[in-house]
Amino acid sequence: MFKKLNILDEKDKRLRMISKDVQFPLSAEDKELIDRMIEELTYSQIEEYEKKYNLRPGTGLAFPQLGLLKRIIVIVDEYEKGKFENYVVVNPVIVSNSKEMIAADVGEGCLSVNREVEGHVPRYARVTVEGYDIDGNKIKIRAREELAIAFQHEIDHLNGILFFDRINKDKPFFSEYEIRLI
Repeated sequence: MFKKLNILDEKDKRLRMISKDVQFPLSAEDKELIDRMIEELTYSQIEEYEKKYNLRPGTGLAFPQLGLLKRIIVIVDEYEKGKFENYVVVNPVIVSNSKEMIAADVGEGCLSVNREVEGHVPRYARVTVEGYDIDGNKIKIRAREELAIAFQHEIDHLNGILFFDRINKDKPFFSEYEIRLI
């Protein structure tokens, strides 16, 4: 039986706090919550379920968005129509990044931000993320383009940063000559 997650709104002060590293083994509650996050993110990207459950489409969630200050992120990437890859990273750290910067042409959104925010969010075009899987095994993920943006967005949540904090107030939009828009 599907039950929607209670995602915090941007006004909640917990979204501005820095999350703590997670110790292993993960609790049964944390593992269950990860499964629910994967389910909701997947459903939100399938039009039939998005409408049925009144979901906003989303690619990722971080534990702080659910009121838990733990360094865990979940990304569900639809790499091909109807095909998804799940990324669950505990204690993620960006260990390297490209010099090249990109931004989502239409801007970014967030399941905790229930309003339109205009502006380009500069991000690295490629990142390498290290962390642990749910069993405590060390993992390394190389991400590029949209997936790299998703990792940077979710890791920001662990540090109390919301995407609009990264929009330049004096120059919210870039031309394609200044930054590669994807």
